[in-house]
Amino acid sequence: MNKNAQFPIARPRRLRQSEALRAMVRETELNASDFIYPLFVRHGSGRTPIVSMPGVDQLSVDEAVREVETAAKLGIPAVILFGLPAEKDPIGLENFAENGIVQQAIRAIKREIPEMVVATDVCLCEYTDHGHCGILNTGEHFQASFPESYVLNDPSLDILGKVAISHAECGADIVAPSGMMDGMVSAIRSALDAAKFENLPIMSYAVKYASGFYGPFRDAADGAPKFGDRKSHQMDPANVNEALREAALDVGEGADMLMVKPALAYLDIIRTVKNAFPEFPMAAYNVSGEYAMVKAAAANNWIDEEKVTLETLLSMKRAGADLIITYHAKDAAKWLK
Repeated sequence: MNKNAQFPIARPRRLRQSEALRAMVRETELNASDFIYPLFVRHGSGRTPIVSMPGVDQLSVDEAVREVETAAKLGIPAVILFGLPAEKDPIGLENFAENGIVQQAIRAIKREIPEMVVATDVCLCEYTDHGHCGILNTGEHFQASFPESYVLNDPSLDILGKVAISHAECGADIVAPSGMMDGMVSAIRSALDAAKFENLPIMSYAVKYASGFYGPFRDAADGAPKFGDRKSHQMDPANVNEALREAALDVGEGADMLMVKPALAYLDIIRTVKNAFPEFPMAAYNVSGEYAMVKAAAANNWIDEEKVTLETLLSMKRAGADLIITYHAKDAAKWLK
């Protein structure tokens, strides 16, 4: 058909008359295989519901294994793990301990469901007593050039490398650094390569904004900063060109996959970064606040949860995401079946 043809010759509705026709010409497909399912693991036993994220729990290791089994049966190919340590300290020692909570979970999941791809979040905020994403200029790390509490970039890189190696040794399939420290991908790549894990891919939180959508996650992971905020390392929501610069730096440092976080309010960023780096798999993080808004509206019968969830996830895929990290993963996979 001539693309310049006008009505009555041009009638786009012809291809919308039945579900079969609509499916035949659909440009974007959403599948369970697109999802990465986030899990919060903790010491102890059982499940602890997260009030601000209905349907999401903090899980003991055995419960995490059961959750992964369920996800695998639904066709979800990957999970990403976040840990709640037994104790916190200035540098987060459990973060890279041999028997840390994430290390236990990796081993258990890979033992019971070896086909599941296990990604791990690599950051300090959940493990430090101050709740920031790097080492602070206090105690033995005091630097007079920063008289107030401040996240020190370069000393934090060594810790991130240790965390990545500890996860790799337990069987992680992907490590995902999220702290937005300058040089984090290079430091982790060098550490992994030196430890003979040169084939382990890095999925970098390359473009992570200082967003208001993270509130429920900080409840879930007990990772809220005890003072201040994270604007010194997370990006200004107003910036687009900076996103391209950050992604380019991570690509140059050896990232294998890129991520934009959050997703829903940053669909333009997903598309912009994907267009700039089309050869790199793009992940979008459908974050806790986005999830909680849908759940709250659905609980009040203001929206159809299934329709809105699938439409939201489809928008991320349409914007250029190859993978979607989402707390909706189990429900969405059921609905897609």
